[in-house]
Amino acid sequence: MGKINKLPKNIWELIAAGEVVERPASVVKELIENSIDAGASSVTVEIMSGGIRYIRITDNGCGISREDVPLAFVSHATSKISEADDLDCISTLGFRGEALASIAAVSRVEIITKTREENLGTRLEISGGIQGVTDDAGCPDGTTIIIRDLFFNTPARMKFLKSDKSEGMAVAGIVDKIAISHPEISFRFIKDGKQLLCTNGSGALKDAVFSVYGKEFSDALIDVNYELNGVSVSGFITKPFYLRGSGSMQLFFVNNRFIKSKTACAALNEAYKNSIMTGKYPACVLFLGVIPELVDVNVHPAKTEVRFSNEKAIFDAVYYAAKNALSGDSSRKQASFRQKNNFDLLSRSVPHSEQTKITEILSRIPEIREEIFNKDAENSVCSDVENNKKYEVSSDEPLSYVLGSTEDASYSKNDDEIDLSVKTAGQSEKDASYENENPASGKDKAEVKEIPQSGEISFKYLGEAFKTYIFAEYNGKIIIIDKHAAHERMIYNALKKDNGENGSQMLLTPVSVLLSREEYTAVTENSELLKSTGFEIDDFGNGSVIVRACPLNLEKEDISALVSEIASYLVSNKKDIMPEKLDWVYHSISCRQAVKAGNETSDAELIEFTKRLLSDESIRYCPHGRPVLVELTKYEIDKQFGRV
Repeated sequence: MGKINKLPKNIWELIAAGEVVERPASVVKELIENSIDAGASSVTVEIMSGGIRYIRITDNGCGISREDVPLAFVSHATSKISEADDLDCISTLGFRGEALASIAAVSRVEIITKTREENLGTRLEISGGIQGVTDDAGCPDGTTIIIRDLFFNTPARMKFLKSDKSEGMAVAGIVDKIAISHPEISFRFIKDGKQLLCTNGSGALKDAVFSVYGKEFSDALIDVNYELNGVSVSGFITKPFYLRGSGSMQLFFVNNRFIKSKTACAALNEAYKNSIMTGKYPACVLFLGVIPELVDVNVHPAKTEVRFSNEKAIFDAVYYAAKNALSGDSSRKQASFRQKNNFDLLSRSVPHSEQTKITEILSRIPEIREEIFNKDAENSVCSDVENNKKYEVSSDEPLSYVLGSTEDASYSKNDDEIDLSVKTAGQSEKDASYENENPASGKDKAEVKEIPQSGEISFKYLGEAFKTYIFAEYNGKIIIIDKHAAHERMIYNALKKDNGENGSQMLLTPVSVLLSREEYTAVTENSELLKSTGFEIDDFGNGSVIVRACPLNLEKEDISALVSEIASYLVSNKKDIMPEKLDWVYHSISCRQAVKAGNETSDAELIEFTKRLLSDESIRYCPHGRPVLVELTKYEIDKQFGRV
């Protein structure tokens, strides 16, 4: 007896549907593409419950004749191609004839359609692939398709759908991309009764981009118009100062079809290589015009992955198009003279006079950096507590600090180096005092708090190189400290210890951050996680979030970039492992809060910094894994001079 069975129609239809219909967003994509192929100038998309419960697509295209309506829902029935050679030069968005049949197999479908030649429209209902009776319907020219209860007969598929909000934003992302790809068509998108998008269909690409991404994004665009080796490139790229933490807003279209192309992305990023910071990405809306015979769109069921016959021609065209546009851009980032204080006044009803006082007080709140770098040391001032005296320390000659485990300690001027020794016993705090050995001033003393630590630390501070590396002599070796990496680790450890608490500041002016639909969903769904790290982020609607509070010490211009970077991470790391996500956010915050390479730092700050670093054995690598210090032995130095 044979073992091979011919599957019945209802089963192979469900299998085929699984390749085309992954989620509500893929349903919307297929139906909108049919509307575009039908010559529509207006398309309305409406969804409810993320598209799982209800989807309606309405267009004013050519419609479907009555005799073709039942046939449209038969697998592999299409009006786009008729012979094998047609696959070599596909110019329409749809062509396989699988979408309607696949959608009808896993949902309850209702279609109402009318051609311009017909006096009456046609209505047909299909449930789980089973067609009902064809009826007359009064309707305008065009087609309306309503999808209800997606995956009602395939509960296994239903289990893998995300929340209504996530699915709804995925649909919104598809509509955004298609609206940009066809600016000559007016698109409306309605989600749960609220209109999220409306384009005017003027045919101007910038109008469509403005409707989708807003004024800030559209103002940062540079025109691109270039052709090389038969490949035309047109559209927009962003100016070098408008950067993002990921490439999620790099949009490429081939013959007006949205695609994902690693070749095009690599070419764009390479064109910006010497114009932007490492780890940042430009955004773009670029249309590639390619002869249909040179591109194969029949590679993947979703039709977002294509294969070019000549990948190098695509790379070169995108690269030189972007380079040419950047070289012709003479714009510069404009300075902002708005108040830099990021503290929120908490109430807009506070009188102006009171606001001024509050702002003045808040501006003096010490920052995290001052907890690690001794503020008094930065000013190079020793204060005599008993006699209320201050002694200015001249920076012309280095100082020699000696801090012992006894109650007395001294510092003195030395000719060539600074020696810092710290000796403590146990974990209790002890008082130490500085003795000024300047003959002119006598031995005035000032009491200071000694940092609790164990063991004995004795090192000689030698100086700083390139405003980045601290040099000191310690345990018979020269140690070289990367001050940014070390400070980053200190802040990271503090955030981990406090679990993100007591490290937030309200913003005087909340910051709006534009995100892709996927990033927007990831941020809003992880708002509690972000709140635990010091961020207070609210939904601002239409793909934007508003940041009302952020971790201490973040500059205002860093907030948008950091939120965008975090959003990109949350999208690409969807698994729900909270400690891992928190860890990564702490990494990003500490990196931005830490003192930067190239920043001016006083010798006194660097001495205190080195002391704290050597006091904590856990600070050996930054949160990203880079070493915070390297050692150079005397033997290695002697070898370089031929002494050994």
